[in-house]
Amino acid sequence: MDRLNYINSANAAYIDTLYETYKQDPESVDFGWQKFFEGFDFGKDSQATSAVAVATPENLLKEINVMNMINGYRTRGHLFTKTNPVRERRKYFPGKELETFGLSEADMDTVFNAGVEVSLGPAKLRDIRELLEQTYCQAIGAEYTYIRNPIKLKWFEDRMESKRNTPSFNADEKKQMLAKLNEAVVFENFLGTKFLGQKRFSLEGAEALIPALDSVITKGSELGLEEFIIGMAHRGRLNVLTNIMEKTYQEVFTEFEGKNFYSESPFGGDVKYHLGYSTDIETKQGKKVHLSLCPNPSHLEAVDPVVEGITRSKIDFKYNGDHSKIAPILIHGDASVAGQGIVYEVLQMEKLDGYRTGGTIHLVINNQIGFTTNYKDARSSTYCTDVAKTVLSPVFHVNGDDVEALVYVVNLAMEYRQVFNEDVFIDILCYRRYGHNEADEPKFTQPVLYKAIEAHPNPLQIYSKKLIAEGTIDDKYVKTLEKDFRGELQKMLDDAKASDRFTDTIPMFEGAWSGLHLANHSELISAVDTSVTKETITEIGNNLTVLPKGKEFFKKIEKLFQDRNAMVNKTGVFDWAMGELLAYGTLLKDGFPVRLSGEDVKRGTFSHRHAVLTLADSEDEYTPLETIDTNAKLSIFNSLLSEYGVLGFEYGYALANPNALTIWEAQFGDFFNGAQIIVDQYIASAETKWQRGNGLVMLLPHGYEGQGPEHSSARVERFLELCADDNIQVANCTTPANFFHILRRQMKRSFRKPLIIFTPKSLLRSPNCVSPLADFTDGKFYELIDDNFVDPKKVKRVLLCTGKIYYDLLEKQQTDKRKDVAIVRVEQLYPTPVQQILKIKAKYDKATEFLWVQEEPENMGAWPYICRKFHNDKLMNLNVISRLEGSSTATGFAKQHAAQQLHIVSKAFEAPAGKAVKETIKKTIEKMANAGAD
Repeated sequence: MDRLNYINSANAAYIDTLYETYKQDPESVDFGWQKFFEGFDFGKDSQATSAVAVATPENLLKEINVMNMINGYRTRGHLFTKTNPVRERRKYFPGKELETFGLSEADMDTVFNAGVEVSLGPAKLRDIRELLEQTYCQAIGAEYTYIRNPIKLKWFEDRMESKRNTPSFNADEKKQMLAKLNEAVVFENFLGTKFLGQKRFSLEGAEALIPALDSVITKGSELGLEEFIIGMAHRGRLNVLTNIMEKTYQEVFTEFEGKNFYSESPFGGDVKYHLGYSTDIETKQGKKVHLSLCPNPSHLEAVDPVVEGITRSKIDFKYNGDHSKIAPILIHGDASVAGQGIVYEVLQMEKLDGYRTGGTIHLVINNQIGFTTNYKDARSSTYCTDVAKTVLSPVFHVNGDDVEALVYVVNLAMEYRQVFNEDVFIDILCYRRYGHNEADEPKFTQPVLYKAIEAHPNPLQIYSKKLIAEGTIDDKYVKTLEKDFRGELQKMLDDAKASDRFTDTIPMFEGAWSGLHLANHSELISAVDTSVTKETITEIGNNLTVLPKGKEFFKKIEKLFQDRNAMVNKTGVFDWAMGELLAYGTLLKDGFPVRLSGEDVKRGTFSHRHAVLTLADSEDEYTPLETIDTNAKLSIFNSLLSEYGVLGFEYGYALANPNALTIWEAQFGDFFNGAQIIVDQYIASAETKWQRGNGLVMLLPHGYEGQGPEHSSARVERFLELCADDNIQVANCTTPANFFHILRRQMKRSFRKPLIIFTPKSLLRSPNCVSPLADFTDGKFYELIDDNFVDPKKVKRVLLCTGKIYYDLLEKQQTDKRKDVAIVRVEQLYPTPVQQILKIKAKYDKATEFLWVQEEPENMGAWPYICRKFHNDKLMNLNVISRLEGSSTATGFAKQHAAQQLHIVSKAFEAPAGKAVKETIKKTIEKMANAGAD
């Protein structure tokens, strides 16, 4: 512990000299020694001389040893606690014996001034040690001394040591804990006896979680909190849903009976222990609190960033930036909190401006086992919670059988969160009474542990016995409590069995989603007016391109913004970056908040966006979009180097506020697969599983430009294989104007669907990839763009494509003036504009070949999906021109890339690619050779 490093010396003469120097001039010695000698003098002055040891060098050394002991208990006392209800704790050395600190039994009745450090004043060693034992080595273990802020250290020490970490609740509070514990235990037992063989992922062994949650919500409401967002896995979820969220027992029983299934429902549904729920409750003190339990997949900890994103979104828009009104609670398992990297990613967001949520309460249900894996095989760290130390979060380890200790700690954690706006971890040492699920046999792998668990009383039995022994209640009280609750459950079960069918009402379009609805297919394919006036483009364009006087910018930035201003006021032709920024600017002007997040998004990976500028002579920033006259909030944040965590966060952010344009951009589209779990389990399927819509936009840079297998493909095929039931939108725009309109369309419709856009890299500065003003003021988003160069009656071959390959094909077509080959761009891949494609076939009725042309290998890109839709179709017999199928997305050799690209173009036109196309491909490779990151 840094602040006590001065007590490590054992040189008595040296200490005596320091003390004499201190008495002459306190400022002449190190601050640490000042602190020690101040306490020493205080102790001498506060008691009669006879009660204080004489200030000899030998006594000073003893005082230092006692200070070492105090420090030792504070830093390592957690290793010697009584926190494990079913196992003996591992032994740690050195221990906490007196000899460890240079003390002995002979010193026990000696008075030491070091007692001042623990607020006892000069005290006997016996009394000092008793305080430390009670505070740090009983049912609560505290890890906090690595925190580098002395104010926070003092905050903990004052509260813990003054109360000796010993709970003191009144009779009513104890009865409330008992009631919640009764609900938790009896509910699990009831399910186990009434629904034999059905999975429920019981909370049994960790039922103290329920009174802990009840208390932390109550305590939080007293401290000003109005809302909690909760994320947890499946274990104990049904118990939390009913006994905390107040979902009716009848509804849960109906789900067990299978009566919530409706064959004509548009939703596929999910198992009952994955479902979410929202409700308003009233605490015993009359405080109104809104609770949301997020739905989650079986992918443990995947819900964590989603919870944080929801919370931040509500902080921004519902609570005007006030973190003290809403708090996230994450409930982990011991194996997952130690093993899943997403936990670390989320923790690293804790103090970042773009992602902070004011502190999270982390509750770990520590079953001391993961499925069948022993804890010793599940981690290298001492504790499953050691990841918390990376961000200096305090950690408490609590015996799960001691409900009062757990409630005491969660209340302390809640108070710390509200004061310091930081995370706190609570490790609940408990057990899992059955196997991973109720049908699993745990004795196959942990026979000794489960022999102990079988003989172990449940937390309700333990706490009831304690309260009876102290006279708070009698045995009749306990039996009545259980009987009455069991009777209530039986009535609810009878009602569930009597009902024909139960339709659960999930409020998909309430709250922030009011006014929106579930889209039907015709709405999805209908055009939306997303045009803006010339005056608006000019006004916002000038906001975006005129740099303020009096600020010094990098010379290249000044030139870039001069060129952009010329687009607005002279040429009337806009490049990709201007099309994108104009979309954001016009949406902000229309009152829609805009949030853009991801790695390097302020500047853009390819140095094209420059949405946020850093001044040349300071670290100050200037954001042109903030000059627009609007009340809508703009947020642009460079993220930490994370895909999984940040995409999950932005998904949650968009979930909580569908009226904000929320965008996540990958540094390269190739890197999104680090977040594949969020794509698969949330973005693509949440609507059908959980009836939860989302309007998140993903921007994925994609295109083959010779940058190798990790900088070419955003895996178009993976998104298209997820497409069904009109679940998402997938696009690959080829013009700035179409990009402008699809972004605006996302907010201009009365429904929300996730939007995945494959965005360009080399085209960002291509003189061909531009759009005239008219395309912004008169246009809309075009799912398909026809060829206006060819004569339909002369066309023999039709090339359908998407994205950047269009410009390589166009170069060949224009150079050779090939009016017999039409190039048709499919800008929206899903929902696929099938009818528009069929109209193209009818238009080019003289054509004998219809070909899909793509840069990607045959087994990747859009072709596998397009093939499934159109190959061997009697209406359109499509074939493909592409790279050969491959196990890697692209070659790492520039020359091979160029040869492959030329082959595609040549084959598309059944003619050599030609000099112009070769030169274009060569320049693209050279231009992109050093673009972006590796």
